[in-house]
Amino acid sequence: MDDRPTGWRTRIPRERARPRWVRESSLSWQLAVLTVCFGGFMSQLDASIVTLTYPSLEREFGERLAAVQWVSLVYMLVTAAVLVAVGHVSDVLGRKLVYLHGFGLFALSSAACSLAPDLTTLVCFRGVQALGAAMLAGNSVALVSLVAPREKLRTALGMQAGGQALGLAVGPTLGGVLVSTVGWRWVFWINVPVGVLATLLGRYLLPRTAERAGGARFDLRGTVWLAVASAALLGGVSVFSGTPLPGWSGVVLLAVSAAAFRGFARREARAPEPLVPLSLLGDRRVGWGLVGALAGYLVLFGPLVLVPLVLTRHGESEMRAGLLLGALPAAFALASNLQEHLLPRRWNGRRRALTGAALSTAGLLGLAFAAPVDPWLICWLAVLGLGLGLFTPSNNETLMRAVPRELSGTGGGMVNTARALGTALGIAVVTLTLELGDGRGAGSVLPPLPVLTLAAAAALAGVATLRAGR
Repeated sequence: MDDRPTGWRTRIPRERARPRWVRESSLSWQLAVLTVCFGGFMSQLDASIVTLTYPSLEREFGERLAAVQWVSLVYMLVTAAVLVAVGHVSDVLGRKLVYLHGFGLFALSSAACSLAPDLTTLVCFRGVQALGAAMLAGNSVALVSLVAPREKLRTALGMQAGGQALGLAVGPTLGGVLVSTVGWRWVFWINVPVGVLATLLGRYLLPRTAERAGGARFDLRGTVWLAVASAALLGGVSVFSGTPLPGWSGVVLLAVSAAAFRGFARREARAPEPLVPLSLLGDRRVGWGLVGALAGYLVLFGPLVLVPLVLTRHGESEMRAGLLLGALPAAFALASNLQEHLLPRRWNGRRRALTGAALSTAGLLGLAFAAPVDPWLICWLAVLGLGLGLFTPSNNETLMRAVPRELSGTGGGMVNTARALGTALGIAVVTLTLELGDGRGAGSVLPPLPVLTLAAAAALAGVATLRAGR
């Protein structure tokens, strides 16, 4: 289509081309994917590292935990609310452009967070930081899908998923070191030089957007409906995952979310230039792929909360619990990056995803009855990580192949929205089932009820793969 800006794009700067030596290099797509992995790593690192600052924030600002938790909650709410809209804007304006500006905003808001004089200011700047993170996350899957050769797409998406898993794994450890040595403000300061470096790398290593969607009119009403629906859904789930709000508020938020989703669907059916074409969601590969993505991330994040919580309650140190838990993200990163060598090359994405879902279910069933012996716990966590590392890239590959290239940003935004909701659901499932359960089972180190519930979610991921078809 015509690359000249029109309508609401008129004063947007144009993307700059990569240097010729980069474009002509046989490693150009790997370099671009590694740059995107940088963003995935940082966004997940920041999401997991901030919880380590809670005690310091309580002491310095004299606030209760109920108020301090908004530092994390506002980040999740804003990210979930704007991911799809950011993806759509990227499809119209340029994915490289939005991605680089996202890193710039992320770095500037991180500096502002580190200088916050009070908790209210910190929460406000965390909301701005979440917008920058959404500009990164909303583009990550799209950029990888567009830059990687077709035959290397699954491998590239595995690298991207591995970068996110590594950020989750490193976050708690790095956060503990920074808070205990140089103070909580450095949890945010560390993002500034990283953001500057990533912006420079993206400028020279990311390709310009070759195919853009139309967009002379921006679907503002559709964006508002979807933002309200996503934020209310995430807020409602968060109420049941330990947020200090009354239970009735969670029911109200879920009802608001359902009503907003209905309003969004009606708006998109009538909009001349919809934010999300309903025909896209009508494709079973996309619809069931999103269900699979949500279930997969639920299964990933549930144990990240459950294992350290239970182990520390039974006398293990936080560091030892974290080291044991590291088997899960380590195996995830290994499988997502090396699955071409772990499974027959002739297998398609559907068979790989089914194998991953089956391994994840088996790993969780093993955890439900694992004796409190470190090697067994590590073994079953590794099996779970291997399964998720096989499932996630294959599921995302199937989904993104069904999305038109000019709408890849929108598709990537939907995948990451599913990730955000899956994260919140994983926390909620663990919290609720721990309260309903009666402690650990006979001879097992983990309570069976939350683990078996997560196993059911892993089985749902397999069902979604079957329903999505080829």
